[in-house]
Amino acid sequence: MAKLTHHHNHRHAPWKKWAVVATCAGLFGAALIADFFWASSSATSAYLSLASNWARQRTGIIVLPTVPSQADEKKVEEAKPKEDRERERFLSATFADIPAPEWKWEEMPAAPVPRLDGAAIQIENLLYVFAGYGTLDWVHSHVDVYNFTNNTWGGRFDMPKEMAHSHLGMATDGRYIYIVSGQYGPQCRGPVAHTFILDTKTKKWSKMPPLPAPRYAPATQLWRGRLHVMGGSKENRHTPGVEHWSLAVKDGKPLEKEWRTEIPIPRGGPHRACVVVDDRLFVIGGQEGDFMAKPGSPIFKCSRRNEVVYGDVYMLDKEMKWKVLPPMPKPNSHIEFSWVIVNNSIIITGGTTEKHPVTKRMILVGEVFQFKLDSMEWSVIGKLPYRIKTTIAGFWDGWLYFTSGQRDRGPDNPQPRKVVGDMWRTKLSL
Repeated sequence: MAKLTHHHNHRHAPWKKWAVVATCAGLFGAALIADFFWASSSATSAYLSLASNWARQRTGIIVLPTVPSQADEKKVEEAKPKEDRERERFLSATFADIPAPEWKWEEMPAAPVPRLDGAAIQIENLLYVFAGYGTLDWVHSHVDVYNFTNNTWGGRFDMPKEMAHSHLGMATDGRYIYIVSGQYGPQCRGPVAHTFILDTKTKKWSKMPPLPAPRYAPATQLWRGRLHVMGGSKENRHTPGVEHWSLAVKDGKPLEKEWRTEIPIPRGGPHRACVVVDDRLFVIGGQEGDFMAKPGSPIFKCSRRNEVVYGDVYMLDKEMKWKVLPPMPKPNSHIEFSWVIVNNSIIITGGTTEKHPVTKRMILVGEVFQFKLDSMEWSVIGKLPYRIKTTIAGFWDGWLYFTSGQRDRGPDNPQPRKVVGDMWRTKLSL
């Protein structure tokens, strides 16, 4: 039996050798294939990295990393130590922040009242700050004045009783301030069509013809002797308007009884900056949609609606045709009075950007943007002390100022929280 067993094993020995060889070859081949795919992946990653860098250099577009899915984020978070999870619990919500230089800010005397969605006009060394929410249930109906020469607030005076309290359109010729439309009352009441003129020398108010239709936060500016009003939201506060009207004005008086229809703006919506420089009119950023009043609510309680924030930039020149310019570095809204003009550049402070893709929460902006009017290029030039929307900006004697608005919940949470009246300034040299 032993001999039989010996002959049986001897007869199958070559088969075993080939099996071992085949197994080794298979393992070796698998290793080569894995190595090939690893090398290909590395090469591809390197190529994509180079391509991304090239794209940034060539176009100025900032390429943000892909946002992981909620399931992936959860797995990553669960793998972290507990103390790290607690410390970083809000960090994923800051995905939209763009790296920028840290600036040294100096805190100045705060405004007499906190305000959100207020309006402002700077005339020489004086900043006239109008209306705005104090809280969601309380709106201001007066004007505060800040003196950049001695850095003090004073000279408060009341607005007309019929004038809107927030989301105003506003422009100036250097003495007279022209005010159009806006929201009358707190919460989410609708807009009105009323228009007014303020003589800043005498503090006297007068009226202009009402707008053809009420508008909420329209882009407004004086250009070529006419007051232009564009976009904004319609009566329900949510539906974007693309209508564009103008009215001839001079020395604080309307020269016409009716508004003239102009070329519609390519994209409607509220909360945009509107600037005139060198006989060119610019409309920057904004959004489509906004909060609406809850149906049947006796106090017009605000009800959330879908909003689309964008960074589109449009320009009108002597040809009276809208031209599309390079967009902002990221979508930005709530910047109506957040801009100043410095050394042939438009400077914009703060705002709001796209909602967080997972939490769907509003994300505030903490960057300072520069748009060079000679090259039509955008850049991010600095950081604010915190993220904040509806800032009111001014520039005087080399200092960039901003005040008021709604700030974030802290360095690690860019969601809006407290309405403030703080005033800050920093030296700005371009």
